[in-house]
Amino acid sequence: MTGIVIIDKPAGWTSQDVTAKLRRVFGTKRVGHGGTLDPMATGVLPVFVGRATRGVEFFEHADKVYEAEVRLGVITDTQDITGRILEQRELSVSEEAFRRVLSQFTGEIQQLPPMYSAVKVAGKKLYELARAGVEVERKPRKITIFALECLEFSGNTARLRIHCSKGTYIRTLCHDIGQALGCGACMASLRRTAAGEYTLAQSVPLETLLESPAPETFLLPLDSLFRSYPAVTLTEKQTQRCRNGNAFSISLPDGQYRAYSPAGEFLMLAEVDRNVMSTIKSFFAV
Repeated sequence: MTGIVIIDKPAGWTSQDVTAKLRRVFGTKRVGHGGTLDPMATGVLPVFVGRATRGVEFFEHADKVYEAEVRLGVITDTQDITGRILEQRELSVSEEAFRRVLSQFTGEIQQLPPMYSAVKVAGKKLYELARAGVEVERKPRKITIFALECLEFSGNTARLRIHCSKGTYIRTLCHDIGQALGCGACMASLRRTAAGEYTLAQSVPLETLLESPAPETFLLPLDSLFRSYPAVTLTEKQTQRCRNGNAFSISLPDGQYRAYSPAGEFLMLAEVDRNVMSTIKSFFAV
């Protein structure tokens, strides 16, 4: 089986738990996910099956959209509600002040990875060091918050919608917003509503998939990953050159394309440079 299934991940499962379960469901070891979700988080988790795993590398830089609940006045060691409470503070934050501070966290910003994360320092994952009670110096990383919107404010909690770049830690964003307000904050819940081209509307609850007698019906075609690229159908001769890994002449503007055989088989993600098409990555069955 080959394709991409968009799982609506339930709370309590790691992303690796999901892929391990789906290896058994689809009967293949070739299963990988696009974009890790913490166990407490729910929502869109694209899972790549079979030959589609060749496309995971193109998903790594995909934008994400989240809805998060922020708990004001509470600081934890993990920056989310599951962690050990380090401090609780009195609240005197107005909705106007909360909305105003969000502008500090939009655009290109620097974010310090949390200790409870899979980022490696000197070959060690930070969460391994954190669990051992060790805190090390981390370097800030550049991220982009494309949009940050307050959906609801109720005094000690707020609900945010965040459109962000790869590598953004939403719990750190919540923590940093609390620091800027002077009251502290942690993330109380997180739901990913979109990842790259995929949204909750295309997702299937994990339980539904596991109980289905025909799980393959939930697989989206591999080329759905590249639907933002223009499509081009090659001639038989061009198709053969593609299968042989050769570049060939074609009259198209410079850019990247989805290339198909005359029979409609998705062959490759291709690049055209000065009327020559070459392979970025091939996806045809061998």
